[in-house]
Amino acid sequence: MREQGRTRRLMGLGARTGGALLKTRLGGQADWRALGEALFEGLSELKGPAMKLAQIMSQWDDLLPPDLAEELARLQRQAEPMPWPRIREALVLQYGDIDHYFSEIEERPFASASMGQVHRATTHEGETVVLKVQYPGLADVLESDLVQVRRIMRLGRWFKVPQARLDALFDELAESLRGELDYHAEADALVRYRERYKDDPRLVIPEPLPALSGQHVLAMRFVDGTPLRELADADDATRQGIAQTLADWITQELFTYGELHADPHAGNFAADAQGRLVIYDLGAVIAVPEARIKAMMQLLDATLKHDPMGMDEALMQMGGRQGQGAPLALYRESAECIAPLFAPGEQDFSDVRVHRRLRELMPKVWAAMDRLQPPADTLLLSRALNGHYWNLVRLGARLDMHERTLPLLKRAH
Repeated sequence: MREQGRTRRLMGLGARTGGALLKTRLGGQADWRALGEALFEGLSELKGPAMKLAQIMSQWDDLLPPDLAEELARLQRQAEPMPWPRIREALVLQYGDIDHYFSEIEERPFASASMGQVHRATTHEGETVVLKVQYPGLADVLESDLVQVRRIMRLGRWFKVPQARLDALFDELAESLRGELDYHAEADALVRYRERYKDDPRLVIPEPLPALSGQHVLAMRFVDGTPLRELADADDATRQGIAQTLADWITQELFTYGELHADPHAGNFAADAQGRLVIYDLGAVIAVPEARIKAMMQLLDATLKHDPMGMDEALMQMGGRQGQGAPLALYRESAECIAPLFAPGEQDFSDVRVHRRLRELMPKVWAAMDRLQPPADTLLLSRALNGHYWNLVRLGARLDMHERTLPLLKRAH
């Protein structure tokens, strides 16, 4: 990667992004399609932190302007893979003589993301494996990329996002990106999760192959599956089974093990031929302290009781509400929006009425950002939970959240 060229392109992207948003600041109508196209063209080849930021944004696709959401979704689906000669550089760096280890490596990746891409390979023993290859040189340009991303994120102030929140979001993004470069940590997580869920017949977690892994390549046994984002046309039983497993797994992660998979990109999950949930990527796993879980349950408990003062007290204890004057009307509307998902009986996550109310609520949330400033230590957790929620929406999940939540709310007391 050529650092100066990347810096110029990122700075140019920031200028185009600012131009699209300037119309809004001057009282006009922002050209969200143009902004989305600029992001797609600027990020699909750059990879790294800026692309990761766009992928994070895309997880809230139902709450973004439709034209922008469509382009961000295209970035998820059609991001340009890195040319094979560059990927081969990383493989040579890891293995030296590639032919000594593999009889074949498919040059076309079957998955690509912001920090690396995945290639299928065959060992000399005839076993099919997958190689998660870190983009060559990415570690060297990460910090300079992050400087430019910070500049791009300053545009968020035009949406009245407090600088403290932007700084916290940047710090969270930077920490998670640095962590994603640590393939040894991800291999350890795969081992830990395979042991943890070895007796759960609904979950499949690929086995890491230490003899073929290293600093720049993570090798795993191949597990075939249909990506979650492609399950829209699957039969209802398959989708509901995957949704139930996903919800059960997230609950167990949080309330039993105090951890959470923090990269809920739909491409990280799949359904295999037996209808089991496949978890491909464990590059981002965060610890969730018991105190944080208790605070979350206190907020949910107050929300379900339609208690705005209780919601404000919970947010104050979490450090998520500052300034003068609690936005009680916003709390009431939020409770009215969220509570139906937790009503007794099976609730449909694909109910467009819920999404419509969320979309209508968002401008009011932005307007209250001078008082609502989620603390830095909840940003990654909140993003992960939101991403998992939207995965359930995409699956058209029908879940009895009331029954699921009752025993968990005991953590609030």
